[in-house]
Amino acid sequence: MSLGSCLPRLARLAVAGLAVLTLATPLRAQDGLSGAYLAARQASMYSDYTAAARYYAVALARDPSNPRLLENAMMAYLGLGEIDRAIPIARRLETGANASQVANLVIIADQMKRGAWDELLADFDAGRSAAPLVDALIRAWARFGQGRMSEALEAFDAASEQTGLKAFGLYHKALALAAAGDFEGADHILSGAAEGPLRATRRGVIAHAEVLSQLDRQDDAVELIDEAFGREADPGVARLRARLTAGEALPFDLVEDATHGAAEVFLTVAGALNGDAMDSYTLIYARLAEFLAPGNTDAVLLSADLLESQERYELAIAAYAQVPRDDPAFYAAEIGRAEAMRRSGDIEGSIGVLQALAEDFPDIAIIHVTLGDTFRGEERYDDARQAYDRAIALFDEPARAQWIVYYARGIAHERLDMWPEAEADFRQALELEPGQPQVLNYLGYSFVEMKTNLDEALDMIERAVEARPGDGYITDSLGWVLYRLGRYQEAVPHMERAAALMPVDPIVNDHLGDVYWAVGRRNEARFQWHRALSFDPEEDEADRIRRKLEVGLDRVLEEEGAPPLSAANDG
Repeated sequence: MSLGSCLPRLARLAVAGLAVLTLATPLRAQDGLSGAYLAARQASMYSDYTAAARYYAVALARDPSNPRLLENAMMAYLGLGEIDRAIPIARRLETGANASQVANLVIIADQMKRGAWDELLADFDAGRSAAPLVDALIRAWARFGQGRMSEALEAFDAASEQTGLKAFGLYHKALALAAAGDFEGADHILSGAAEGPLRATRRGVIAHAEVLSQLDRQDDAVELIDEAFGREADPGVARLRARLTAGEALPFDLVEDATHGAAEVFLTVAGALNGDAMDSYTLIYARLAEFLAPGNTDAVLLSADLLESQERYELAIAAYAQVPRDDPAFYAAEIGRAEAMRRSGDIEGSIGVLQALAEDFPDIAIIHVTLGDTFRGEERYDDARQAYDRAIALFDEPARAQWIVYYARGIAHERLDMWPEAEADFRQALELEPGQPQVLNYLGYSFVEMKTNLDEALDMIERAVEARPGDGYITDSLGWVLYRLGRYQEAVPHMERAAALMPVDPIVNDHLGDVYWAVGRRNEARFQWHRALSFDPEEDEADRIRRKLEVGLDRVLEEEGAPPLSAANDG
């Protein structure tokens, strides 16, 4: 059973029975309370945790026992990663009649952080519950924290027996065995000899590699890493592999104690929920994992990514900045920080981060690629080309994944009117990834615009459409190459479909107007040109469309020195 195959089911189990986060208890009408509450609620709707925390604090000062305010204030502090401020609120909710499962999660995390194993287990026995997976695995790690290894293993086995949780129970049991020094037992599980392989996650592979190293099986650990990551290993894994290759015995430090085990539980659930649940809810688990294991870079990066997805860029930037420079994931965190800065509107700041990173880590191709992509997005094509040049110079030998770098550099070359270089890049991308629809479309469309290699262009674009029939841009390209070939009637259904797929795109609507004009549907052509103008085309395109509306497409083609439609049709 692979760990990855359980994720959708786990996501449902983890949230099963989740209490509604906004409780139904009415607010008391007090002077100033409604304003602060409404402001806080508005901030919460947009995941603005900073503002929400501030306004809920004001509201709580006026109505300190209202469970609705307490719940939402706690959620805001969790979003900020301020768990120490969420804990007393969770305790206040616990003493009332409106305790929630989120409050229970916070209390459980606090107990595990303090090592209050007896207290935690007594609360479980008294009825505390957060979610099935959390309850089962936290019980087991608490037994581990008590030093009751036999009972801990029985608890992990009990977790494994729950429907949908087998892989997770086995994984955590293996971590507990390794943390206790039983590396043979851990390998028995992680190798798949016990119940099947558990190699679906990066952390699982690293854990197993560390276990094998402790068993003095460095060669097996290297083979495991190569099998899982190949040549695309990130610097952290690459560093691990280099140490193993040198014969170094790696310590098992993925999970060192019960508190770190609990952090792994929350990170496991966060990873399972990611993409299946609301980002704000998934963030709770990631933040609690950070709280329990502040040095867990994977938890930090997941929190940052979730914050970025919620457009809380300032918090994402701060989260990425937590990763220390000596951490193998530092460069990945810096790339994430640069992207969050770019999305927040700080383009120059983003470029500055990437340029500094490229200077400090000149041998990591993805940094140069990311810098090139950023320049390209700003239409600084020469800067982009140079960044891609540096990335490509680092490629030891051709690899399939490199196609996108050649494709991106090809775009930069094409925009710089360096067509021979652009065509060479596009063809290299297709050699690495034959049939790649984006490349086929871009190269084919470029041929169409240059009015050259039209037969090859048609073949390329037809293959691209076959690969991605729902892509409006590619469908537009097919209609346009047929138009260029003078096959106007054939072009009509493809252009109409492209306009249906992308109804507010100015270029697609403009193209449809031209095709309608070519087949004699003049009123419909003018309608499409008017639509194209309403969608804010580039100024030069807008001028050309206005001219077509004034004098018609035939006169515009004549003014441009282009072949008339009838001549094209004859060809």
